[in-house]
Amino acid sequence: MIVLPTESFLDYVEHPLVKRLYLTDVGLFPRAEHHFRERKDGIEEYIYMYCMEGSGTIEVDGEKYMLHANQAFCIPRFRGHRYYASEKDPWSILWVHFKGTDTEYYPLEECRLINFNSQNATNRMQFLFELLFRVLESNYTLGNFIYISQVLEMILSETYYREKHNTTQEQNKHVTNVIRYMYKHLHENLTLEQVVEEFELSKSYLNAIFQKYTQHAPMDFFISLKMKRACQLLRASDCYIYEVAQRLGYTDQYYFSRIFKKVVGMSPKEYRESDWIHFKE
Repeated sequence: MIVLPTESFLDYVEHPLVKRLYLTDVGLFPRAEHHFRERKDGIEEYIYMYCMEGSGTIEVDGEKYMLHANQAFCIPRFRGHRYYASEKDPWSILWVHFKGTDTEYYPLEECRLINFNSQNATNRMQFLFELLFRVLESNYTLGNFIYISQVLEMILSETYYREKHNTTQEQNKHVTNVIRYMYKHLHENLTLEQVVEEFELSKSYLNAIFQKYTQHAPMDFFISLKMKRACQLLRASDCYIYEVAQRLGYTDQYYFSRIFKKVVGMSPKEYRESDWIHFKE
């Protein structure tokens, strides 16, 4: 771990090429058993973490994110957080604390996991951190501060802006797997928390890819699947409406009927007696 006494180099920090991005701390924690840190009010720097192997958990404002090998995550500044290594398979992480005027040009406030899908991308990230360590082991000169700033820009650009191969394929896979999971649990009252925990995805990422590929939020899509199944049961069985509701995880028949009418456009009774086969999208 290297801590930069930036207060001793305030002239450097005010340089136009340094103040854009500059680090205050950087380090490598290999196989960090029992690693735990909590800051209830956050800190004034962004915290970037890149996991090389193993896994761990990051919590920001009470929401959990599972960080695995070849993934990165940035904790926003001034946000309460804590993070800790897995007990069974503790992570090895490269990390850096940084701030600067250029932070506004990166999606650092989104709290999302970033996947690195190729060995080349992994090698590039480790090489960039090696550059930071090499420079920081030498003299603290203005030239080195400028160089460090440029390397930080490369790390963030590699993370957020370099086009990643197979991104679309991976998103499709996640959406498909989640929908299959929903189909298997139509009889339950799934929550978004259960789904993201099952697939170890963040809420923001799951919402984004569902909006992209289905034009619906995940749980709205799940309710739509339930109502389609309700339509099938109302048409193809002699089940009472309360029985249909129960088979889809609703204990309150009247609540089920309200949801059905909102989605389908008519009550379950009206649907059963009508000539409709499909409901409105």
